[in-house]
Amino acid sequence: MASAAATKAMEPLTMYIVVRKDLSKSLGWKTGSVISQGCHVSVAVLERSRHESNTQAYLQDLENMRKVVLETKDEQSLKSLAAVLEQNDVTHHVWIEQPENFPTALATGPIPNRTGDVLAAFKKYCSLYR
Repeated sequence: MASAAATKAMEPLTMYIVVRKDLSKSLGWKTGSVISQGCHVSVAVLERSRHESNTQAYLQDLENMRKVVLETKDEQSLKSLAAVLEQNDVTHHVWIEQPENFPTALATGPIPNRTGDVLAAFKKYCSLYR
């Protein structure tokens, strides 16, 4: 397990949190409800990846956590992004909101910023959350 000092010397780890833009634009969800989806999925991915070295290193330096919050167009684009992450063996979680029973958000476990194929997928399917 890396120390906080070793983590700073390594490539910074970043969590990517993606929420569906259509939740607010087309489906009329309030801003707080959309933000909650990002919160749910970020906690879920940390719990699911708690034994991974990147997650352990990320959680050792709480004051310097890096997150990028993105938006994607709709359910299909979220699923397409998840498929790319799966193909690249990137730890991630898709939040399925209940009782609606559909995906609302996705988060990666902490990953190095230089993960090229993954960044290309984010550029293809996402933009910064506005």
